[in-house]
Amino acid sequence: MKRVGVFVCHCGSNIAATVDCPNVAKDSLEYPNVVHAEDYKYMCSEPGQEVIKKAIKEKNLDAVVVAACSPRMHEATFRKTLESAGKNPYLLEIANVREHCSWVHSDKEKGTEKAKSLVRLAAAKAAKNEELEKSTIPIHKKALVIGGGIAGIQAALDIADAGHKVTIVERDPSIGGRMAQIDKTFPTLDCSACILTPKMVDAAAHENIDIVSYSEIEKVDGFVGNFKVTIRKKARSIDLNKCTGCGACYEKCPKKVSSEFEMGMGERRAIYTPFPQAVPNKPVIDRDNCRFFQMGKCKVCQKICPTGAVDFEQEDELVTDEYGAIVVATGFDQFDHDVYGEYGYGKYPDVITGLHFERLVNASGPTSGKIKRPSDGKIPKNVVFIKCVGSRDEQKGKAYCSKTCCMYTAKHATLVSEKIEGATPYIFYMDVRTPGKDYDEFYQRTQNQFGAQYIRGRVSKIYQNGEKLIVRGEDSLLGKAVEVEADLVVLATAMVPKADATDVARKVGFTYDMNNFFTEAHPKLRPVETHTAGVFLAGACQGPKDIPETVAQASGAAVKACGLLSKSEMATDPMISFVNEGACSGCEICVPVCPYKAIEMKTLEERVHGGTKQRKVASVNQGLCQGCGACTVACRPGALNLKGFTNEQILAEVDAICL
Repeated sequence: MKRVGVFVCHCGSNIAATVDCPNVAKDSLEYPNVVHAEDYKYMCSEPGQEVIKKAIKEKNLDAVVVAACSPRMHEATFRKTLESAGKNPYLLEIANVREHCSWVHSDKEKGTEKAKSLVRLAAAKAAKNEELEKSTIPIHKKALVIGGGIAGIQAALDIADAGHKVTIVERDPSIGGRMAQIDKTFPTLDCSACILTPKMVDAAAHENIDIVSYSEIEKVDGFVGNFKVTIRKKARSIDLNKCTGCGACYEKCPKKVSSEFEMGMGERRAIYTPFPQAVPNKPVIDRDNCRFFQMGKCKVCQKICPTGAVDFEQEDELVTDEYGAIVVATGFDQFDHDVYGEYGYGKYPDVITGLHFERLVNASGPTSGKIKRPSDGKIPKNVVFIKCVGSRDEQKGKAYCSKTCCMYTAKHATLVSEKIEGATPYIFYMDVRTPGKDYDEFYQRTQNQFGAQYIRGRVSKIYQNGEKLIVRGEDSLLGKAVEVEADLVVLATAMVPKADATDVARKVGFTYDMNNFFTEAHPKLRPVETHTAGVFLAGACQGPKDIPETVAQASGAAVKACGLLSKSEMATDPMISFVNEGACSGCEICVPVCPYKAIEMKTLEERVHGGTKQRKVASVNQGLCQGCGACTVACRPGALNLKGFTNEQILAEVDAICL
């Protein structure tokens, strides 16, 4: 019989306020196998851990139950406590009497009874717990960064500076991302390109960084420390080794099309670089618009290229490499504001988005930095900004706040006042949120120094009246309807994940939330990690973020990746699935059920009546398995079980709670 010790934590008043902790400890002495019990105010503290160590030695305990907070908080702490006392760390069981009991009850008597039940079932399981041993897997000392925006660049530079090889995979022809489109950054109004471009150049020049642009992730296999990634290098129709970036080809290209980088307000050629500071600063041929690929004739670019770099025969290339860690930094898109038909976006050319405005005020933009109306090129005098277009709107848009809109709208209003003499910016808003350092000061300056008129209320309709746009809304502070004559209307649209975010998550093998933002392992304790070991998050792919927060998270993800890559091998969690091959029927139902692609079929040879026969059985990859238990539920013959949560252990809990 195992000797089980129970230790009940008061957690200050977090638990003790609604649970009689001494009573729970005293009552647990009556449970089967429990030979020792005591309570302490802070069991996770050093003195509290000493209480557990002392009891293990003096009472010769075989297993320990700690009734405290969620195992997510301190399971690792108490496992180390057992280990330092000479016990296997997996002979620990946590009874969550805080989140599952104290925090959800106000009746102390009922809360105490529930806590007793939770401790009873934990003690029953602890008596069935077995010693588990960690195994180790080798670490491939190379990192993959998916996405070449500021988040991906910062993460790659930090990892590379630590001495590790890094590959940046970017789907566009150049790295830089959304930040490359922005003119100024708040709250300092620094030039965005002046901040970003040196980092782009540093990444390109770094001996440990390989930039693979105009490419996408095709497939990800393997597990933490040993990811096997297939990258599709899309055909640029340009030999990068021969190309010098002289620009002769796109200067002579006869085909002009709308520029995505300029948000459709400018033009580019069919052979082009996205923007002047592009890295790599070498062109790509847009095959959907190139005359040769569409009509079979032209080839002007090939004729005038002095190095013979233009290659119309080039095809997509699949390249496979191994990586120890992956940082996902795929960025964001703008919300599809077409659902707001009342705002007239697409119908009225002078209704634009915040990113359109960024290109208008940018010195390298389609108007050379002069704010002009797209419809006629005139300088606007009254500019109306509408915030929360798609944000905080459960009816048409997203329920969440996009976090950056208040500040970039204040920045835009400031730029209007600076660049256009006598102009008046009007801002329709729901609330003003300025949580960052010096952000509120910037917002106040927008009002007091630059004369921005803030109107608290929603806009109901925008319509054309001659050359003017009439913006009709309400002023909820005055309690009346208002109409503003505008020359230009700017929509502060919500930040949403990339359109293919869910595909990226499925390929790499991690989860996403209801809005398709990537899910972190824990919002407070593991904000840059995913539930898939070795995969980390950076930037707005996880949720709306401004540039400082994005850079900070990118560096955090880089530190986590470096911590992994600094080891030659790593220990794996032993609480994973295992197969009883004798019971496995080879039905393969477990294979598609596993969200981490950790199960595959293998062939067994068995001796039968003097001969041999082959049959398929399931096999669990210890590096990929995350111990979620999905396969154990799906397995019809019960051949799959989960270490630390075996059927026998779970049934022991059920029996205990039913007593």
